[in-house]
Amino acid sequence: MRVLAGVPLRSVPMGSGFRKAMGCGCGSVLAVIMVIAFVGWALSFVEGARPVRQLAPIPADVPPLAGEAVPIIDVQTPGRTSDKLAFWSEPIAADTGIPAQALRAYGNATLIAADSWPECNLNWTTLAGIGYVETRHGTYSGKIFGGSQLNEQGMVDPPIIGIPLDGSPGVAEIRDTDKGELDGDTEFDRAVGPMQFIPESFARYGRDANGDGVTDPNQIDDAALSAANLLCEGRDLATPEGWAEAVRSYNMSDEYLINVRDAANSYALRQPAV
Repeated sequence: MRVLAGVPLRSVPMGSGFRKAMGCGCGSVLAVIMVIAFVGWALSFVEGARPVRQLAPIPADVPPLAGEAVPIIDVQTPGRTSDKLAFWSEPIAADTGIPAQALRAYGNATLIAADSWPECNLNWTTLAGIGYVETRHGTYSGKIFGGSQLNEQGMVDPPIIGIPLDGSPGVAEIRDTDKGELDGDTEFDRAVGPMQFIPESFARYGRDANGDGVTDPNQIDDAALSAANLLCEGRDLATPEGWAEAVRSYNMSDEYLINVRDAANSYALRQPAV
């Protein structure tokens, strides 16, 4: 029960003088107070306010621009090697709005891809473009309030699980392939995690990148490297044809390809995707 000045509202008679007084006087006073408060708040930004950031035009380059080079680290050492990229990721994260943890995962996956599939020529900006379009780097859950976040271990919390792929209009039909182990659905597959892998694809491309011996689509390092594995399968992403084919292997939509391209090129310019 809501209480106003110690008086339960439900206990006040509907036609009482108390209710009339509240309706006639306090509403006007409250409106004046709110106007004064708003003006004061707005004026507080006049002096010393930061200028509005002007974003550069987004180029239509395909492949997207490479962005700031990922510094070489030893990705073969035990443990979570992406942590070694903190010094590189933090200033770029501040400029782009990418969570630093996700940015480290994209950089780490890029270095592993260069070792494992050197002919692929994958750049971190492409992984970041896909991560943005898919789940805003693990921070989107479809809820108005209380979206997901990456915890200290790089796990999406709460997990991001897509709609059932049940063949409804505009949706492919993919019957369950993992007995609901990853997506909780024993009838149809659903996309899972920050890079939105369906269980069938993750079974083929899933890789462990955080050194815990487990491949988990909900963990950002694993998800980023698994995406790199999918994109790099027999392709050279340094060519327009190879890059477009790789992104379409993720999603066949032309709109999707353009959105990934634009986000990747924005990040290469060290500015947010819009």
